[in-house]
Amino acid sequence: MSQIEAPHASPDHVTVLRDEGVAAVLGDRRQGCFVDCTFGRGGHTRALLARLDEQSRVYGIDRDPQAIVVGQALAATDTRFTMVSGNFNEIAARLQAIDVKRVDGILADLGVSSPQLDQPGRGFSFMHDGPLDMRMDNQQGETAAEWLARVSETELADTLYQYGEERYSRRLARAIKQHQALHGKIERTAVLAELIRTAHPRWEKHRHPATRSFQAIRIAVNGELSAVEQFLPQAVDLLGNGGRLAVISFHSLEDRLVKQFIQRRSQPPEQPSPVPFIPCLKKLARIAPSEAEIADNPRARSAWLRVAERINAVDTV
Repeated sequence: MSQIEAPHASPDHVTVLRDEGVAAVLGDRRQGCFVDCTFGRGGHTRALLARLDEQSRVYGIDRDPQAIVVGQALAATDTRFTMVSGNFNEIAARLQAIDVKRVDGILADLGVSSPQLDQPGRGFSFMHDGPLDMRMDNQQGETAAEWLARVSETELADTLYQYGEERYSRRLARAIKQHQALHGKIERTAVLAELIRTAHPRWEKHRHPATRSFQAIRIAVNGELSAVEQFLPQAVDLLGNGGRLAVISFHSLEDRLVKQFIQRRSQPPEQPSPVPFIPCLKKLARIAPSEAEIADNPRARSAWLRVAERINAVDTV
């Protein structure tokens, strides 16, 4: 299938916080309209469909061409489900285009998925050699190799520090730029990983020295944090009263954005304001994976699920 390799769910993909995420977004409902706006390989969507009645609707959104193929296959077997191509930060426009104006719950599972990490051709992982790509949608946009060649040493160092919390960001950025000056663009994940390993003076036990840098570059290439900031207010506007927003994050920066957004929309500001504060969210929960889940799937260890409920919605549809 050329660039689109997997027209089915990956048997090796384990959905993090699957049951907790679905229970959180459903609440007591067993009927309604729900959105899995980061479809991936459909783990959360399938769990939603299993708990909903025949009158319900579920919409999946994803920009990864492989995920779209999986979603289209699921839609062919379950008429309650519709697959939508797009980024989750386009949720309002994508749903409006198919005449969906109000929903009962929205679930987002942020970050990179296991199938993306495990396919060398996608270029996300330092564990496998492959083209240095890292794009969630690998059919358009700037690759990681192109981004690394374009940015300055200062911008690269700032990215590694801010998005990867890499304390040796300046040293690593200097090594990467010196390598590019001598050898040209870095095209392979193995070359970048080895370059970082050689330049890194000290790294955490049981963690590859390139872990933080690869994460930071991926976040920058895909605009992941800005996408979260754009997505959250759209999600609130789409929810009807009592509708649930459930967001799973794997990075402290993403989790902080979600936490602060929920706080701003649920609690009055500390400083007095001439405009009366009307909350639109009620904070419900912050949930971590169980010890059993982490033991079964180590990739779950950094996950957090935050849940909020829509209140004071004005029905304009």
